[in-house]
Amino acid sequence: MGVLSHLRVIEIGSSAATSYCARLFADFGADVQKVEPPEGDPLRRSAPLTPGGQSAWFAFLNFNKSSIIIHPADPDAITRLTVLIENSDILLDGRDVDSADCPSIDLAAIRQRRPGLIYLEASWFGREGPYAGFAATDSTVRALAGLIKLVGPVEGPPLYAPDFQTGILAGLWGFIATASSAVARMHGGTGRLWSLNIFESTLTLSEYLIFEAFASGDVMRRIGINRFWPNFPAGIYETRSGWLGVTAVTPEQWRAFCDMLGLSELRDDPALVFNEGRLQHIDQIERQIMPKLKIRTAQEWFVEGLKRKIPIIPLPEMSDLLQDAEKKMRGAIVPIRLGDEEGLTAGSMLQLALTPPRRGGKVPAPGEQQSLADARSDVLLTAPGAPGSIDSNRLPLHGIRVIDFTMGWAGPLCTRTLADLGADVIKIEAIQYPDWWRGVDRRPGYVKGQMYERALCFCIMNRNKRGITLDLKRPQGVALAKRLLAGADIVVNNYSVDVLPKLGLGYDVLRAINPRIVMMSMSAFDANSVNRDCRAYGSTLEQGSGLPSVTGRPDGPPVMSHTAFGDPVGGLNGCAAVLVALLHARKTGQGQLINLGQIECMMPFAAPWITIHSIGGTPPARYGNRHPEYVPHGCFRCSGEDSWIMVAVGDGDMWQRLAILVGRPDWAADPSLNSAEGRRGIEDEIERDIEAWTLTRDADQAMSELQAARIAAGVARLPIQLLKDPHLRSRAFLQDVERDFIGLHPQPSIPIREGGAPYAIRTVAPTLGQHNREILSGLLGLSDAEIAVLASEGVIGTAMPSEGELAKTRKMSSD
Repeated sequence: MGVLSHLRVIEIGSSAATSYCARLFADFGADVQKVEPPEGDPLRRSAPLTPGGQSAWFAFLNFNKSSIIIHPADPDAITRLTVLIENSDILLDGRDVDSADCPSIDLAAIRQRRPGLIYLEASWFGREGPYAGFAATDSTVRALAGLIKLVGPVEGPPLYAPDFQTGILAGLWGFIATASSAVARMHGGTGRLWSLNIFESTLTLSEYLIFEAFASGDVMRRIGINRFWPNFPAGIYETRSGWLGVTAVTPEQWRAFCDMLGLSELRDDPALVFNEGRLQHIDQIERQIMPKLKIRTAQEWFVEGLKRKIPIIPLPEMSDLLQDAEKKMRGAIVPIRLGDEEGLTAGSMLQLALTPPRRGGKVPAPGEQQSLADARSDVLLTAPGAPGSIDSNRLPLHGIRVIDFTMGWAGPLCTRTLADLGADVIKIEAIQYPDWWRGVDRRPGYVKGQMYERALCFCIMNRNKRGITLDLKRPQGVALAKRLLAGADIVVNNYSVDVLPKLGLGYDVLRAINPRIVMMSMSAFDANSVNRDCRAYGSTLEQGSGLPSVTGRPDGPPVMSHTAFGDPVGGLNGCAAVLVALLHARKTGQGQLINLGQIECMMPFAAPWITIHSIGGTPPARYGNRHPEYVPHGCFRCSGEDSWIMVAVGDGDMWQRLAILVGRPDWAADPSLNSAEGRRGIEDEIERDIEAWTLTRDADQAMSELQAARIAAGVARLPIQLLKDPHLRSRAFLQDVERDFIGLHPQPSIPIREGGAPYAIRTVAPTLGQHNREILSGLLGLSDAEIAVLASEGVIGTAMPSEGELAKTRKMSSD
């Protein structure tokens, strides 16, 4: 039986976000019933299509579901749908994105009869605010979210990455909301009503850049294909055979990279030690490194870089992914059936060993009920009835304790999300080795000035947590960590795979202390991978995912679409995984180990092309800023410096409105141009006329006029501009909080809400060791004298030592 086989999920409307959320439930055995109109979900017609004409995107989103056809004109349509919903646990509603001719429902009446129902409604922008009601596509939303402006050539236009990002990101957030509600309901809680904002979900990818810009000023600009502020080199380079992803961030990695290439002059140049200096000499550096990289193949450089602990990786093509035995063995690539066709797609990235997800499945035909062996087919296990005794105003994860051994972005985002939803998260650092997002500078001025307390992005990722310091290289530190873990529900770490086991805190030890504990290891490559020792950043994960091979112009190189795409994606998948394991642990008392491979978490973004290639064998086409389904589709220059707008035309009616708006009524009257294929023949001419129109307007004016005509359009914003975005301001998405060392600063809300207001940020990020006494005394019962001894011996502390002080401590320990 699947771990979620006790749940029945109903999916209505047409939204990639709710479809992906529902598929995550189906992966773990839930009975998912997808309600469609007679002609099927509109996503069934989404490109890219298989040779047999099936949508590869729809297939990825919907295997292992059942389909129910309800015709809105049938006299019993509303009754049928109401009964269906009342006999379910979770309702996922995508009608605000596309109603798909779904009959209306009286949600208030349903909830009165079924108070345990968990409800999630997805929308592009929410029901209120300046953008509410905007026509939107994946590309226009990402443009508004600051995810397109920084990609592409310096002179523009900014370069759009293919669709599917917003649906996957928002689907993960929707799953986190509904799964956390299922956790709460297990202890007598009522159902919950969630609103999911797809635009705000997408900001998960850009919030790091938004707040780096807030801290550093308006310094971000598009600096070229496969180049991203604030790190260099962090891009893709051609080798003798194949393309190589390189990310050499730290001084040590930069020196090792230069040594590997035999470039001692670059290695020894003091101006190039840190990223800031390298960014000022990009052209000079690339003129020297690019010829060197062409001496060997990408695979040869990868082997050499592994020895030197440099984060580099060969870029796979779709064919490479399909031939990867390890990915098939782990279920990252799984078989699916689409009608008469058989192919492969991305499987579940939530690889739970004790309660594994399904390995592939069948895409339902319209109206097809699937007989899945572990799906509940009749009885609702969580009966309707009166609200439980638990206060429904409590956050859904109230009472859950998390021990947080994470650093940087991916792990802290996972645990921050748990904390935002009410879990008690205790972050463990060491004064000797604090979270590296506090800063890795050990120079005396940095340490004495406590600059490590001024890192804004650390504060963004670690709010709502308590912080303690423990030196885990000392027996006293390990012993105290074990005592904390004995009373915890979840432990998360994103260290290298061997770190905690070597410290005596491996899963075998933790399981003996606390059999119900859920432990997640968030490594770049899972703990059993042949590449487990490969160093990686979020950029490395994108480089190795296959996504760059489908991004960019047909005659250009593979292109990265974000500076560190893999980090937030890994964080959200990690949060989803621990919630599934927590549901199992709460039901059975049995914890488990989760080995999350973050590189696999990136594969859903390339899933449709994996399927197309697995069936047809043809390499995927790269479209640049064009689109396989929408014509026209592109990023168009507006008046002003580096000012751009993304425009996407999804159907014939929208095309006619656009043609009239830009002064071409003859196009609107031409029946041969009503179809996308008809327009594709004059795409160059259409794009020239659109740009002639946009050039006479600033980007916001152009968006206003286009949206007034119900044409999907979004300004290509810089991350810093989102701090003043009118829609985000109207929704109070940015919350101002006060913290020592920083003062008043904005924080992003999570994109899931109960009611109109966002969840309030309860506490700011801890200063180093801020809660030592509160936790050691209050939770573990240590006396003041015992705590003083720990502080005097450096096991705990509240100040980071300088490099000199650290070296002195190491020498004393070795004597």
